[in-house]
Amino acid sequence: MTGCQSRYENLDLSMYQYRDTKNLVKFVYDAASILEKEGMKGLDYFRHNRTMFITEDYYLYIYDTDGINMFHAGMEHLEGKNLADITDKDGKKPYQMALRALEDPHNPHAWVHYSWWEPGKFFPVPKSSCHFKVTTPEGTQLFVGGGLNYPFEEKEFIRIIVDGAVDLIEKKGKSALSEISDPLSHYHYRDVCVFAFRPNGDIVISPIMGSSIYGIQLLECRDQVGHKPFMSALKKLKSKNEAWEIFMVKSRYQRQLVKKCLYLRKAVLSGEEIFVGAITNLPMPV
Repeated sequence: MTGCQSRYENLDLSMYQYRDTKNLVKFVYDAASILEKEGMKGLDYFRHNRTMFITEDYYLYIYDTDGINMFHAGMEHLEGKNLADITDKDGKKPYQMALRALEDPHNPHAWVHYSWWEPGKFFPVPKSSCHFKVTTPEGTQLFVGGGLNYPFEEKEFIRIIVDGAVDLIEKKGKSALSEISDPLSHYHYRDVCVFAFRPNGDIVISPIMGSSIYGIQLLECRDQVGHKPFMSALKKLKSKNEAWEIFMVKSRYQRQLVKKCLYLRKAVLSGEEIFVGAITNLPMPV
């Protein structure tokens, strides 16, 4: 409306397909705005209004730069504890991942992916969390976060890790390959992993974690309807620096075909052109 200014005017959400993802980013952004305005006394507001910052699907948390949990809407008993080195069931360190994501220029909302426990539940669930860095009026550095349980897979999530992997390869060369291949790195989450191959299809980083890739002819791989997604993506990359490709696979959970999407980028490894990519579920917003 003319004359009205949205508080989200400077918050770009155009990269997301799902409403839940957009709502979470707004939720965390709003909390960060409170701390930027109110400073450390804003923590009292969060604690006195705890139920406002937890829903069935997500909740708010706040950390300082030493790893101390300042506020946790879902698990109050964690407040005041140093969680800098706490790990999830796979050995990932969510706090350390968040710090790294906040410094990643490819990751504007500092997304990280890991497993965590739902409040009051028995077992860990997949989680995707976004974060905002805050400097309070007192000069204190904090970060605010919130995560979706059982998140939808956004195309943006694989765009972030692939673009980051390309930068790492072009900065560090071959020494980057072991970091990207590490299953505890942020280049791996749920069923997603970053992989890389040469123009002839030879594997540089395997797309199949823990499995032999002997004999795989990547460029000749076909989906369930005969489409060659890798070959098709390479054709697009002749005139572009990045390519998206949709293909069909059998669902692991249903007796039907589902759509996947491949994101592929060009990179240079020690003077040699390679291709870096990842695959996720094609977003199907309702």
